[in-house]
Amino acid sequence: MDNCEAIDLVLRKGVVGEIYNIGADNEEENIAITRMILDELGKPKDLIKYVKDRLGHDRRYALDCSKIKKLGWAPTTQLKEGLSQTIRWYYNNQEWWKKLVLA
Repeated sequence: MDNCEAIDLVLRKGVVGEIYNIGADNEEENIAITRMILDELGKPKDLIKYVKDRLGHDRRYALDCSKIKKLGWAPTTQLKEGLSQTIRWYYNNQEWWKKLVLA
């Protein structure tokens, strides 16, 4: 929902040709997100399989979201709740995505 509201705001109030990054200033390690997903699904942590880092591994991703914030946008959904909503949607709509995976 936050992402859609941000895009709508950019369409209505943004400057044509300008780039607006949409982000919520969250900074989490991949392993923390993985654990949140497993918790939401009620799955054990031993499903996590550690692998060797690839060459050139990115240690951090960051967005400068100052321009969209100047338009008045701010996220309303916390990361954990948004992740939970997304997982539930995919779980409840398997008929939609399974045909894409099997194609």
